[in-house]
Amino acid sequence: MKTLGVIANCDKPESHETLLALARLCRNLDLSLVACDETARHLPDARTVRPSALRKHIDALLVLGGDGTLLRAVHILGESEVPIVGVNLGALGFLTNVAVENMERALTHLKQGEFTISERTTLACTARRAKKTLGKYRALNDSVIGWVRAARIITVDATIGNDHIASYRCDGVVVSTPTGSTGHSLSAGGPIVHPGSKVLLLNVICPHALSTRPLILPDDAKLTLKITVAARPLILSVDGQEKTILRQGDELLIQRHSTNARFIRLPDYSYFGVLRHKLQWRGSNV
Repeated sequence: MKTLGVIANCDKPESHETLLALARLCRNLDLSLVACDETARHLPDARTVRPSALRKHIDALLVLGGDGTLLRAVHILGESEVPIVGVNLGALGFLTNVAVENMERALTHLKQGEFTISERTTLACTARRAKKTLGKYRALNDSVIGWVRAARIITVDATIGNDHIASYRCDGVVVSTPTGSTGHSLSAGGPIVHPGSKVLLLNVICPHALSTRPLILPDDAKLTLKITVAARPLILSVDGQEKTILRQGDELLIQRHSTNARFIRLPDYSYFGVLRHKLQWRGSNV
């Protein structure tokens, strides 16, 4: 690694001092920095480029913030194979798992090539109205159908190919990757799925049937969600970003995307260590 891109959440109070410290560390390690937008204005010595060009000029991307900042960074990189490492400036952070106090050690590992790459499944999502495509999106965490305003019951038909799964009466539906299982789906009562699993997760928000439970599907499934009953417009949220308005009769087609997101894993990284710490599991040794 010689050139690092940097994307930071500059609204975090500690971001300015952290970026200054990052600049000093990278000068000492002979690492070049590239940034865009607000981050570039707070990062001394960084080369400034447009967000769309960032992927072309870097060996890896360093993200300073929380999981929301990292998800934004994934969308900026698009289908690029540039790997990402996250420094946590937030309170939770399942994805940004390097603590600020360990940033120097992390940069040294990057400089010396002491890391592995974790390939993460992404979702290809297509929203359709009749024969018209409303939009195509790529998600690292999840795609969520939910309400713009006050919730009312909707009905969503879920099918895989020609195989009908169920008609869900609910407040919304979440389809997540294993990476996204600790996000919106977990809040809706879904299971935690190891990010190396080759599956997709279908979860229902506030289902109006006690028998409704989350479903684990093979990641080669081609899932169709059709909104058959909706009194008001719905929102399609992809990785926490509002993408388009959905209405009764619209469909959302979801399947595994042909490209993965790539995360850098440093030598001391432990997925279950992150879970123990972030979820404060009792009875653990940490």
